[in-house]
Amino acid sequence: MKFKHRLAYYLFGALLGGFFVIYFLGAKADSKGVEFCYLPNCRVLKELRSKSLEYSPEAKATLEQNWVNLDDIKKTMQYGDVDFSKSNTAYKSGKVYVIAGKNSDNEAITVTMINYSNKVILDKIEKR
Repeated sequence: MKFKHRLAYYLFGALLGGFFVIYFLGAKADSKGVEFCYLPNCRVLKELRSKSLEYSPEAKATLEQNWVNLDDIKKTMQYGDVDFSKSNTAYKSGKVYVIAGKNSDNEAITVTMINYSNKVILDKIEKR
């Protein structure tokens, strides 16, 4: 059998197998609320979302200014980008994470969070 025929069979089988995997694993993820987080950004955000969220006095004051709200923070924790050059630094008994996101007015914001073993503290919110 010629190489191009073997390559065509291989690619067809790989494509068919890929569709089956996506179909079955996608159905499993949709039915049980499972998400696949293998990249560092996704893993950090998932860990931060899994713990209870508390607010520092500075963050409470910023939230009262009404240019950012709690929904913006939750969306940043879901879809934001972790700045690893400024993050993962030790702070007391936790680690600091800096996350870039956007508020409801589509303005760029930076959220600083401190991740402890049992909770996450929203430390400060800044416009970029």
